[in-house]
Amino acid sequence: MECNQERIRKDCPCTYEPCSRKGRCCECIAYHARLGEYPACFFTPEGERTWDRSWECLSRHHRY
Repeated sequence: MECNQERIRKDCPCTYEPCSRKGRCCECIAYHARLGEYPACFFTPEGERTWDRSWECLSRHHRY
């Protein structure tokens, strides 16, 4: 299965514009995992805008 980076990039909820990992979910998840964080797609829009990727923030602003 091929990754459609353009479609994913368009739908990515991350508001950090200089992010080089937009549209590359595997890279994004690996990057945040190394830092002990969660990627933007796990958060509600309000939680994502805090740029706090911690478990504590996720527990307050989870997407699902």
